[in-house]
Formats: sequence, structure tokens, C-alpha cells
Amino acid sequence: MKTIKKTNPDLGEVYHFDNFFNISADFICIAGFDGYFKRINPAVSKLLGYSDEELYANPISSFVYEPDLKITIETREQVYKNKPLLNFENRYLTKSGEIVWLSWTSMPIESEHLIYAIAKNITHKKRVEQERNLLLANLTQINKELTVRSHKTSHDLKSPINNMLSVFSLIDISKINDPETLELINILKLTSENLKQTLNDSIDELVENENINTQIEEVNLSESLNEVLASINSLVHDSKAIINIDFSGFENVTFNKAYIKSIFLNLLTNSIKYSKPHHVPIINIQSKEVNGVKQLIFSDEGLGFDMDKVKNKIFGLYEKFHTNVDSTGIGLYLVYNHVTNLGGHIRVESKINEGAEFIITFRA
Repeated sequence: MKTIKKTNPDLGEVYHFDNFFNISADFICIAGFDGYFKRINPAVSKLLGYSDEELYANPISSFVYEPDLKITIETREQVYKNKPLLNFENRYLTKSGEIVWLSWTSMPIESEHLIYAIAKNITHKKRVEQERNLLLANLTQINKELTVRSHKTSHDLKSPINNMLSVFSLIDISKINDPETLELINILKLTSENLKQTLNDSIDELVENENINTQIEEVNLSESLNEVLASINSLVHDSKAIINIDFSGFENVTFNKAYIKSIFLNLLTNSIKYSKPHHVPIINIQSKEVNGVKQLIFSDEGLGFDMDKVKNKIFGLYEKFHTNVDSTGIGLYLVYNHVTNLGGHIRVESKINEGAEFIITFRA
């Protein structure tokens, strides 16, 4: 690369644009269509731990973390077809064996058979995201287990208390002449009634706390979806996804707004992430009312699932069914919990390479 010089007439200084190449903390490189580096800046060798000679002598693919190699090669083939690459994330393996995450922006120059690329080290960001998602999933699971346990304990205690009160109602105190026995029976009966009232108050408080933590309100589907689409605008734009929306069945649903946005977010990103290679993602979202019950139907034409193999695990925590490098096994788990925690139901219909359809039925 030539050193480009430009004189600023106001300052009378010469700027060496080569310096930006050399001192940048980001990866800056030029690669050939033959799959080899043609020029790299010092940040590349510094992070990966290889010498410049090693980096130039070996194919770029040899430095990619093996699980990401297939998608990396497929993506690179698209770049060779003169398609710019924006925010592509993959992992590289350093000489010491450490895995690092890189986010690439690449521009091909077909006439030169070269690719000009910049990559940011996003390893720390990925670790923080993973820790956050794991924490969120664990907290969701713990909260759900505690809630179930609280309801179970309340239910288990109510039965013996009600039985005890039933026994007291069967006792004919008119046949009891001993004052101490009568007093003891009255004390036991009063204690049982107080215990039942305390238990009922605890149950009411539990339900009230659940309603506070999970606020139910009238949620507009279009507004919620638009907020999500705005937040992932770059992902949708880069994937060229076609999203067909039909909320003619109903526009509003009584639900938790944060939950509905999370459902849209996870199902949308999954449909884009698991679209068939070299195919534009096609996503359909519609509302439908069946026998007075509201349903949200979300379908795509992506990789799909083998339901015979995954039907009992599809909403499990950390379950993964594809080799995509971004898969965490958390998204569908959260969707399932959002729906079922508010009394709804979700089912899946899918075939391999024929997409997937998620049918969410809201509580009537």
C-alpha cells in the first residue's frame, strides 16, 4: 500500500495515512481472493500471537476457530461475488489457544481481486452478553421454581387445614360436658381458622407480587413489533429479510409488554440466524382469533427442525439444534417461559429445510 500524503494548508503539516493503518487497535487487512492475507496491520499479529511471516504464509481459514469455519467460508464466497460484508461475527484461535471474537466489515474490489477489511475485537462484549443471558435464564428458572414451590406449599397446607376444620364441624359439642375439653376444642378450631386465613393472605400476597413483577396491560402488537424491528434494523437490513405482517385478526392483546417484545425479538433473530444458506429469510407474523381465543402465529422458511428428535427438548435451557456460532440455547427457553408464565400455550410445527411455525395461544 502506498503512503498517501496530504498537506493541510492551515497547519502546514503532512499527514501520513499509513499511520492510521499501523496504529489502529482494530484489525485492518487486505486479503486476496486466493484466501491469503496481502497486508495486515500490527494489531492482527499482536492479538493472534503469530508473526507476520506466519500470517502471510498460511491461508486465512487456518486461523479461524474450527466450528466457525463452514459459515466463514460460505460468507466469504458471497464477498467474492462482490457483496459487501457488514458486522459478520466469527471466532479466531490465537497461537496460545485462546478463542477471540471478531466483528468484520469487508468490501471487495473485484477488479483487483482484493478484499479490504476491518475487524473489531468483541471478545469482551460476547463474554458479557453470555454472562448476562445465563444470569437472566437462571434467574427466570429460579423465580419460576420458587413460584411453583410456593403455590405447591400453599396447596399442600390448605388440604389438611380444611380437613381439620371439617372435623370440627362434625363434632357435636352439645354432647360434651367437660368445660376444659370444650375450651380446648374452641382453641383448636380458632387456631385452625386463623391459620387458614393467614395462608389465604399469603397466597393473595404471592399473586399480588406476581402481578407487580409481571405487569399485565393492553399491548399493541404493531407498536411492540416496530420497536423490536427498530432495535435490530441493521440485522434485518443486512440479511435482506422479507417480513410479512398481518395483525388483522387482532391488534391488541392483554399481556406483558416486555414479554411480547422479547418474544418478537427472539423469534425474529432466530428466523434470520437460521435461514437457509444463500436464501433471503422470509418471515410471516400474523394474529388470528380461533373460537374466541387469540393466537399469534410466527413462521419462516428456514432450516427447520427434525421434530421427532427435538420435540421434547425444543424449549429446554441451553438446547441447541443447529451449528450456528451465535446459538446459545436460551432464546426459545425465554419465549416458552414468557408465554406459559402468563397462562398461555405455545406449540411448534416444523420439518427440516421447510421452516418452522410457532403458534402462541394467549390465555382467554
